[in-house]
Amino acid sequence: MKLLIIRHGESQADLLDVHEGRADYPLTETGLDQAKKMANYISAHFNVELIIASPLQRAQKTAEILQDKCNCVLIVEPDLMEYNNGVLAGMSRKEAAIKYPYPKEGRAMHVAIEGGESEIDFRYRVERILSKIQSEYKEVECIAIVAHGGTIMNLLNCAMNIPLANSIKTFTDDTGIHLIEFKEQDVFIHFLNSTKYLD
Repeated sequence: MKLLIIRHGESQADLLDVHEGRADYPLTETGLDQAKKMANYISAHFNVELIIASPLQRAQKTAEILQDKCNCVLIVEPDLMEYNNGVLAGMSRKEAAIKYPYPKEGRAMHVAIEGGESEIDFRYRVERILSKIQSEYKEVECIAIVAHGGTIMNLLNCAMNIPLANSIKTFTDDTGIHLIEFKEQDVFIHFLNSTKYLD
């Protein structure tokens, strides 16, 4: 099974300097253009049989653009949503720094910000959806997952069996693509955060 793990295109939140998370902002015109270029590239180089996407509109719209090019089934999966950042969703970074400053000593992994989820809860949610994908769609050779930066970072750490306490901080550009492959007990990383189609 090959997984093309893709971040959504640029969203309105990127221009507003706000905490996004569960705030449901649409794609910008640039984001739509990024998604079209990504979809053209993937449809020309991969035989995507199934797309699974977060329901947040920036990801779902990116996935719909990809679906239009790949002509395959699109499944919306709530467990692929971005980190639940509770009261911070949609709040300006300047206001958040005053009202909800990040603790100097950091936030314990089991502690959630008000109205949100903890790092442990987030990781568990991503572990669950990856397990579901590997179990329920194991006969599918190539699946595209369209999600968010934090979700993708957790997906990659889960796929490589890296414990939460030792997580590797992976960055994903707008519409960046990671390709991983599961073969029996092995995980192959073909490439990470490719955006060459945007050049």
